[in-house]
Amino acid sequence: MAVSSSSFLSTASLTNSKSNISFASSVSPSLRSVVFRSTTPATSHRRSMTVRSKIREIFMPALSSTMTEGKIVSWIKTEGEKLAKGESVVVVESDKADMDVETFYDGYLAAIVVGEGETAPVGAAIGLLAETEAEIEEAKSKAASKSSSSVAEAVVPSPPPVTSSPASAIAQPAPVTAVSDGPRKTVATPYAKKLAKQHKVDIESVAGTGPFGRITASDVETAAGIAPSKSSIAPPPPPPPPVTAKATTTNLPPLLPDSSIVPFTAMQSAVSKNMIESLSVPTFRVGYPVNTDALDALYEKVKPKGVTMTALLAKAAGMALAQHPVVNASCKDGKSFSYNSSINIAVAVAINGGLITPVLQDADKLDLYLLSQKWKELVGKARSKQLQPHEYNSGTFTLSNLGMFGVDRFDAILPPGQGAIMAVGASKPTVVADKDGFFSVKNTMLVNVTADHRIVYGADLAAFLQTFAKIIENPDSLTL
Repeated sequence: MAVSSSSFLSTASLTNSKSNISFASSVSPSLRSVVFRSTTPATSHRRSMTVRSKIREIFMPALSSTMTEGKIVSWIKTEGEKLAKGESVVVVESDKADMDVETFYDGYLAAIVVGEGETAPVGAAIGLLAETEAEIEEAKSKAASKSSSSVAEAVVPSPPPVTSSPASAIAQPAPVTAVSDGPRKTVATPYAKKLAKQHKVDIESVAGTGPFGRITASDVETAAGIAPSKSSIAPPPPPPPPVTAKATTTNLPPLLPDSSIVPFTAMQSAVSKNMIESLSVPTFRVGYPVNTDALDALYEKVKPKGVTMTALLAKAAGMALAQHPVVNASCKDGKSFSYNSSINIAVAVAINGGLITPVLQDADKLDLYLLSQKWKELVGKARSKQLQPHEYNSGTFTLSNLGMFGVDRFDAILPPGQGAIMAVGASKPTVVADKDGFFSVKNTMLVNVTADHRIVYGADLAAFLQTFAKIIENPDSLTL
């Protein structure tokens, strides 16, 4: 078999003992027709297939598992500009970060559907890509018709999940309409076939109205000239209850004079959604005092080498989780839980306008100095909103530290999909008594852990905190 290909069409010639198949193509600016001819015996047939011009839609990609819509930060390319495959076209703000969106195809940015500063749901068309300059005007006309039509009437296929970075918006070609005067395969529901046999209807002659031309029971009944059965007609949805003015106003307190309403940003919306989701998880909290004298001494020694306190705490938590894997487990469906194969410590970071949790992956295995270097890189990317999805959505345990603000204790809200989160307070001089009753002053910090009670029990959490405290109070193992 010999095959030759171009940027749009492929031609092939097949040779065997029975038939020779060849086809020719003709192309016009708006319509491309491919005609297949077969030199077979008398049973041969002729097929024609019509393919629309290659105007592709650039979709709003899903940049994270929680993203439902994205905001256009800026268009890198302008309308009419030529694009190369893999080239960045637009910058999109997701619920976590700003990311460049690439194109999968060569062509021209024919039209911008969603402008800078505007938002669009995941899967919606944000721009049109034309294959040739001749198709730009046609694409602009298509964009104009899209903007004038209702968004509710637009049917947009969802793009596949993002698996690589930078993000790539999957531009889909226009649908293909195939017309064939040869034999075709009849697709019908089993009940439709049964009815056709019962009423002696030639099912090959019935036009299907179901998805992709599938023949349904109502199609057969219509062809047989009988009224459709009640079972084949879906009852109309009940009308929504009328909304009264009282119902819309009694639940909302009136705004104070000179107040203003500020809509959530994409990140704040994501945080709000996660916090509401976390309310459905049964949690409990356990606190534990930890002596930090030895940790403070170690920190003073390694601080000049670039080691941060966050890295020390993450390393200690990772080593403790390795001994208590149930605290690193997760329950996502309410019916089972899974032991995670990696210990990925997510650390809460406050940024302008929100909160994000960069993830230190394999925190129990990385060298302390490498862990600190990685953490500094993640914080820099978080502050500039350049984190990639795997750098903020792969955490298995979360660490939240407010000790630098002088907070002595607090409770943290459990993130959805994780088994536990640790809240770390400030280390402060505290009067303590030893086992012999002698008093002394030692630096002590309080840690509170919030856990999912479906998979972690009190004894599990207490044992984990004891191990964590031993590592902090004897921190030499952190530098090994």
